[in-house]
Amino acid sequence: MKDLVRLKTSLTEEVEKILNEQIRMEANSSSKYLAMASWCEEKGYKHSAEFFYLQAEEERQHMLKIFKYVAEMGGKAISPEVSHVQHDYATLREIFETALEQEISVTHAIYRIVDVARKVRDYGTDKFMDWFVAEQREEETVARRVLELFDIIGEEGQGLYFIDQAIGKVRGEA
Repeated sequence: MKDLVRLKTSLTEEVEKILNEQIRMEANSSSKYLAMASWCEEKGYKHSAEFFYLQAEEERQHMLKIFKYVAEMGGKAISPEVSHVQHDYATLREIFETALEQEISVTHAIYRIVDVARKVRDYGTDKFMDWFVAEQREEETVARRVLELFDIIGEEGQGLYFIDQAIGKVRGEA
């Protein structure tokens, strides 16, 4: 019976599994960014909070894009559970360092999907992932640019205020 079900999709079990893992990762990223936005709101970093609200929504859209792809291909897209979201941070810089680490992890996960798709000759999934590869380059660039602000402006005195102001403009520059 299992073989008959697999005939409904051109996705291999391996590709379907790794895409569902990515759906979960994108959902976790969205939740992490919401927690970061909440922390920024609480500390008065209005522009940083808005930055993370936008990031959270973007990650949710990435999750939905992959979810719909799996479903459209006849696979079984699995709605992910989200857990273990960090809510407390020591500094604004720590939040943005964590965000960069998160984006690098997502980039590596995207590359793994491309590797698997190519290995099993799933050219449709390989092509579908092109958008995500380009998107991750942009995501990492933005995260690195924000971290550069901490070094350029400095955190002393009114530095964090000016960093927060500058963060409000960074997303459009990538």
